[in-house]
Amino acid sequence: MTLFEELKWRGLIKDISSPELEEKLNNGGLTFYIGTDPTADSLHIGHLSSFLISKRLKEAGHNPILLIGGATGRIGDPRPTTEREMKTIEEVEHNIKCLTKQVEYLFGFEIVNNYDWSKDINFIDFLRDYGKFFNINYMLDKDIIRRRLETGITYTEFSYMIMQAMDFLTLYQQKNCTMQVAGSDQWGNITAGIDLIRKKLGKEAYGFTMPLVTTKDGTKFGKSEGNALWLDKNKTSPYTMYQYLLNAEDEKVIDYLKVFTFLPKEEIDRLELEVKNNPHLREAQKTLAKEVIIFLHGEEEYNKAVKLTESLFNNKFDDLELSDIEDIFKNEKIREVQTNKNIVDLLIDMGVSSSKREAREFINGNAISINGNKINDLDLIIDDNYFLHNTYIIIKRGKKNYYMGKK
Repeated sequence: MTLFEELKWRGLIKDISSPELEEKLNNGGLTFYIGTDPTADSLHIGHLSSFLISKRLKEAGHNPILLIGGATGRIGDPRPTTEREMKTIEEVEHNIKCLTKQVEYLFGFEIVNNYDWSKDINFIDFLRDYGKFFNINYMLDKDIIRRRLETGITYTEFSYMIMQAMDFLTLYQQKNCTMQVAGSDQWGNITAGIDLIRKKLGKEAYGFTMPLVTTKDGTKFGKSEGNALWLDKNKTSPYTMYQYLLNAEDEKVIDYLKVFTFLPKEEIDRLELEVKNNPHLREAQKTLAKEVIIFLHGEEEYNKAVKLTESLFNNKFDDLELSDIEDIFKNEKIREVQTNKNIVDLLIDMGVSSSKREAREFINGNAISINGNKINDLDLIIDDNYFLHNTYIIIKRGKKNYYMGKK
């Protein structure tokens, strides 16, 4: 299988700028770039597919460059429905430092900052040297711009396309970078850069996009109610990431294995049969979680995530370290509670039930456990002995609902 065929099989190519790009990808030797704006101090799992595709290209003999948008990050690319909130200069600089460190650790790519060549361009030069190459009708026809016309779009956002095209031109001139790779929502910006290079230099450049990775219902993979799964383990613990991947939908897990792992086709085909024949074993999900966690955080963190998962599944908390308990419930709401309270009152305080009547029904229905132990006594008083490491109490309602309390 050629590189291009493998990328197509993995579902990693959506749009390509020209048919000849297939041969160029297969032959190796292209310098290309991917870009990310410093909107946060960590990449999230939505970024991972484009960074992994860059790693695949590198292993096939191409040369990746990561562009961190120190300039474009000060502006903000247009969002589909509303203007993006501008970051302060201090926030942008902090995020650049964090992203640079993270990418160097995970991928080892060459890193550039577009602020280095954008900061000295004055407004007249911007209009003369770049603006004159962009037709307004051409820009208005781009999908992201067209979608914003009814609600309104600022000149700042409108100019973002030109700034990204300038980046491509600059990297072409300085580093012989002839290709840009990005998610499908960046297609308009990629083609704008290709056109600018052609008009200004008379040279040919290339680009391709990959489909956005989504869940079964079309939601962006790794995002729920605005909360991203961060690659920084201090923002999203390996345990939390492991749990998310372990619960991947059967209908999508094979797609995720193709995108997020380097497993060969034969192994992924085998796992696809397991999903069809033995879905209850969840072997594909376990493999996905293992591959991603080891790649991001190492085998030690993977083994720890498995241990915590088994403890949670088997309701065994007594032998866990305090740090293990905090990892499990790192992203959960933790309520301050008092000791020496009746179990019924405690269930209400911790949000397990909305009324005393409901709390009693849960207890009588054998639905409540504390630290893995079933509770059936309506008169039980929860004293210090029920708090793990004299700090936390874990209440489980039913099979999957966990609640964390802290003294």
